[in-house]
Amino acid sequence: MNLVSYLGPLLQNAGVFIILALGLNLINGIAGQFSLGHAGFWAVGAYVGASYGVFFAPAFLPDFVNLLISNVLAIIAASIAGILVGVPCLRLRGDYLAIATLGFGEIIRIIINNLDVVGGPRGFTNIPHWSNLFWIYLWVVICVVMLANLLRGTHGRAIISIREDEIAAAAMGVNTTKYKTLAFVIGAGMAGLAGSLFAHAQQFIHPSSFSFMWSVIILLMIILGGMGSMTGAIVGAVFLTFLPEFLRLFGETVSEWRMVIYSLLLIFLMLLRPQGIFGKHEFNLKRLWPVKTGDAK
Repeated sequence: MNLVSYLGPLLQNAGVFIILALGLNLINGIAGQFSLGHAGFWAVGAYVGASYGVFFAPAFLPDFVNLLISNVLAIIAASIAGILVGVPCLRLRGDYLAIATLGFGEIIRIIINNLDVVGGPRGFTNIPHWSNLFWIYLWVVICVVMLANLLRGTHGRAIISIREDEIAAAAMGVNTTKYKTLAFVIGAGMAGLAGSLFAHAQQFIHPSSFSFMWSVIILLMIILGGMGSMTGAIVGAVFLTFLPEFLRLFGETVSEWRMVIYSLLLIFLMLLRPQGIFGKHEFNLKRLWPVKTGDAK
């Protein structure tokens, strides 16, 4: 098998999972909420984006314009779903919030499974191939820059304050409901974007691609990298995308035990470094190559 044709789809999937992990990290790691329904928002974006491509896209528009429209529609649809779920569910905390969002993800999957117009249990086929490595990683860069700027600003500080101590944040005048919902909607919108890019890269999507287990795997990505760290989310997404392929080197039997290996990996991580690889820190080139201000002329 050609190395490029082998690595290409893997790198595409890694880019999609980076966007998903960044979105969930904003909700779980930075805002301090506990969502287990991220695959539901991913599914909304994937099916809305694919539906535009199959049923509504004008043939006279260039592919990159159609992809942009598809992505925008997917972001809007997933963000609306985030509002519908976030407004009532974010009044809950901890395990109750996790159960509520888990239920949302399963409801979305079951609804899609029963919609014949998008293939139902047969899957959605004939999706235009508009997405590729360039477009996926361009959106990865856009998402990283957007989140970095958000977290440096007033709104980002307000979101972080809720994670640190919600009662204290409310006492200081932070509208906790508003900022929790904002984080939830942005994270959901990013999942929708990932869904559209995923659908137009794979050209086929199936309800089983958005099961509860995928929500767990995305959660594992941000726990592995470090809850609250964008760098950690990126590293965790890349690592868990390539790990199954690495396990294939040891035979299909080992590969089938993927989730057991994930679980053991998580246990060892919690014992040895419970804060994850990066904790809440970000990768900083200045720490690797510090510049002495006295050397400047």
